[in-house]
Amino acid sequence: MLSEQTRTIVKSTAPVLAEHGKTITTVFYSNMFEAHPELLNIFNQANQKQGRQQAALANTVYAAAVHIDNLEAILPAVVKIANKHISLGIKAEHYPIVGEYLLKAIKEVLGDAATDDIMNAWAEAYGVIADVFINMEDGMYEQVAAQENGWIFFKDFTIARKVKESENITSFYLKPADGKSVPSYDAGQYITVRLAIPGEEFLFNRQYSLSQASRPDEFRISVKRESDNDPNGIVSVYLHEELNEGDRIEVSAPAGEFVLDAKRGTPVAFVSGGVGITPMMSMFETVATQTPERPVSFLHAARNETLHAFDKDIQKHVASMDNAKYKALYSDEPQGYITREILEDMVDVSGDVYVCGPVPFMEKMISELHALGMSDEQIHYEFFGPAVALQTV
Repeated sequence: MLSEQTRTIVKSTAPVLAEHGKTITTVFYSNMFEAHPELLNIFNQANQKQGRQQAALANTVYAAAVHIDNLEAILPAVVKIANKHISLGIKAEHYPIVGEYLLKAIKEVLGDAATDDIMNAWAEAYGVIADVFINMEDGMYEQVAAQENGWIFFKDFTIARKVKESENITSFYLKPADGKSVPSYDAGQYITVRLAIPGEEFLFNRQYSLSQASRPDEFRISVKRESDNDPNGIVSVYLHEELNEGDRIEVSAPAGEFVLDAKRGTPVAFVSGGVGITPMMSMFETVATQTPERPVSFLHAARNETLHAFDKDIQKHVASMDNAKYKALYSDEPQGYITREILEDMVDVSGDVYVCGPVPFMEKMISELHALGMSDEQIHYEFFGPAVALQTV
């Protein structure tokens, strides 16, 4: 438990963190990686270059300061981050390193304003927050290890098949190299793929949604080939161009809390943009095969038909379901955007909706769903990469 004095001091620093948080976390990562370059085998270097990881950490630290009296208020964010951590293989031994360099960064950026009282309060607060993460992640690791066919950290898989789904999306069917089955997973979860790319000093970790309903013998991920100039491109290009059927990659166990509530019988809608269709396919296929009577609608936005993955698969499932609607729109065509009117026609506002796609797309969709009267509790969404603050009002 934190003392009242510590809580008061930490809360008083919230405005400073709101102003200087991104600078603090940028200094933090730079100094930590300089001292511990081995951690670059874990952290996504593309997110570092884009500044998304720094912004996400700054938001988390700020939220912790604001809610230091009641850390349960940030529990959803803690759960989301903890899922990312176990997917990447973060261990308890990493937390003291993070704490050391985070505190040093606060002192470096704030200078004399970071008094001994402030630094001592934040050291105490970090210890408590770190223990929350460590205990939660220890429990998650135990749960994953205890699951039938489960494992922790990384395991060798073989690429059994590669299937081109659209002009820029290819599916990879992955089977355990030891010939065993895979653990069951909740529709919407993801795995981490870890690669050693020739000519690169550090390992690359990328998290990809599982793009089909849970099956006992394989995982499927569906990867968009990014531009050669995109910071994220090196991994997707390597997967598309260099890896073939029979090659091996390392894979983590499924994780993630953006999952379909398969037990609810209420209407459900899936609204996706671009490669955001991948977790939706897992969810939609789960509904189609387990509760085909459930009212469901699927809205997908793509630039054009050649970039639209899984169209025939969705149509096949819709044809076999009792109460399913499906609509695809292409922005290269006139009136090719998902509008409020289309959402009103397709989405039953008494149910739940799952949204995934580029950040501007999600902002627009969530804003329009709110305008139709849907609550935050009914709207579920997922970021590809570190979370950012959505502007939906």
